[in-house]
Amino acid sequence: MKVGVISDTHGLLRPEALTALQGCERIIHAGDIGSPDILDALASIGELHVVRGNNDLEAEWAGHLADCLQFDLGGWPVLLVHDIADVPAPLEPGVRLVTTGHSHKPLIEWRGERLYLNPGSAGRRRFKLPVTLALLEVSEQAIEPRLVRLLE
Repeated sequence: MKVGVISDTHGLLRPEALTALQGCERIIHAGDIGSPDILDALASIGELHVVRGNNDLEAEWAGHLADCLQFDLGGWPVLLVHDIADVPAPLEPGVRLVTTGHSHKPLIEWRGERLYLNPGSAGRRRFKLPVTLALLEVSEQAIEPRLVRLLE
C-alpha cells in the first residue's frame, strides 16, 4: 500500500505535492493545514487521516478535527499528532509509527521497532528548510519511508 504523508501546508497545496501523492491509497496530514480546500483535495486522492495543528486551532472549519489520532495502517498501529512534544510518554507498546509535523524539519528515524516520521513542510518555505513530503510503502512485513523534495 502506498501512503502519502504531508504536513504544514499552511494554506498552500503545491501542484508538486499533488503529483507526488497520486496513486496513494491513504493520505496522512500532520496538521497546520490552513484551509478546508486542502483537505478536500487530499481526500479526492485517497482515504484521509488528519489532525489539526497549532495554527488550525482557532479556525472554525477545523473545530471537528482531532488533536491526536490513532489508527491502523495495513496492520501497523499509528499515532498521529502535530507536535512531537504532544506524543505521550510512555507510548502504548503497540504503536509502530509515530507521525508528527510542526518543526518543518523532515525526519525518518527508527527507534528500535518504532518509526518516527516527520514529512517536513510542504507549504511555504521557512528559513532554509527543504520543502518536502514523505511516501510510505506499507506491507505486512515492513514500512519503507522516503522523503520527496518538492522544490530544489
